[in-house]
Amino acid sequence: MVTIYDIAKRANVSAMTVSRVINNSGRISAGTREKVKRIMEELNYIPNSTARSLVKQETKMLSLLITDITNPFFTTLARGAEDAAHQLGYKLLFGNSDEKLSKEKEYVDMVLSTRVDGLLFAPASDASADHLAMLNVHRIPFVLVDREVPGVEADMVLGENRTGAFQLMEHLVSLGHRRVALINGFGTVSTARERYAGYREALERHRLPYDDSIVLEYGYNRFDDPAKLERILRMPDPPTAIFAANNMLAVSIIGYLRDRGVSVPEQISVVCFEDVGMASELDPFLTVAVQPAYEFGYRGIELLMERIRRKEEMERQTIRLPSELIVRKSAGAPPHRL
Repeated sequence: MVTIYDIAKRANVSAMTVSRVINNSGRISAGTREKVKRIMEELNYIPNSTARSLVKQETKMLSLLITDITNPFFTTLARGAEDAAHQLGYKLLFGNSDEKLSKEKEYVDMVLSTRVDGLLFAPASDASADHLAMLNVHRIPFVLVDREVPGVEADMVLGENRTGAFQLMEHLVSLGHRRVALINGFGTVSTARERYAGYREALERHRLPYDDSIVLEYGYNRFDDPAKLERILRMPDPPTAIFAANNMLAVSIIGYLRDRGVSVPEQISVVCFEDVGMASELDPFLTVAVQPAYEFGYRGIELLMERIRRKEEMERQTIRLPSELIVRKSAGAPPHRL
């Protein structure tokens, strides 16, 4: 491996001069600077980032830890984060927890061992508080994105989950639906709690009864227990619509309904939180409350960099990004009104 001493010998300058050229510091003549840079290129010299990080106490690396890269929301969020990091001159390390605390801990340990300059973090659940505590112990700046954790003070970029859920329910009620099933994430995740709250708020606003038997909790990855959905559909008074709390659940549910021969929206309506990525452009079908996923990632990195630069002198900030109701074909009037 080529070292700064090899370059110094070839350029007939000191190693300190080469170091100053690499770090763009100190007073060096333009001619010497250009000569050193030319020799660096000729020798294919790659600066030792680890050594530089020890001197400057920065790695020029950030990390992004999300819960499900197969979810189009997080895929787009990751793109926004990477674009922002690149524009700011940083590299972005990526981790995917699959909503699992054990896997999340592995990535947090990686963050601690690599000493990245900061972490943009979508926590798996409320129990992620222990992992966030470790980041605080080791003084690694972090920003929470999409989800918050009770009792943890942090900068955050969050969505308007309750409002978005309320808007979806308002749309269904306006179509004539009075019994709407909710297929939700686990209650240990803040977004699931907020979407449930929006669902309940809409029922109360329209004086519709709440029925716990048509509210199911699942992880956000996929709906993989059709027996419980089948039970709901076979009720004497089945729901006329399903509110899926995220896009992955919605796609799984619609697939199951089609396999069963149940047509959407003719026999049952389906709406969901979050869009389904490029599929929505090819077949604009699902009625959704869509979040600005790219902006979550982009603004999350901007907020993280602000925290890194200003450290303790900056007050905690929370950025709330609104959702937008997009009405498509998956929701219609209840069957009895057709």
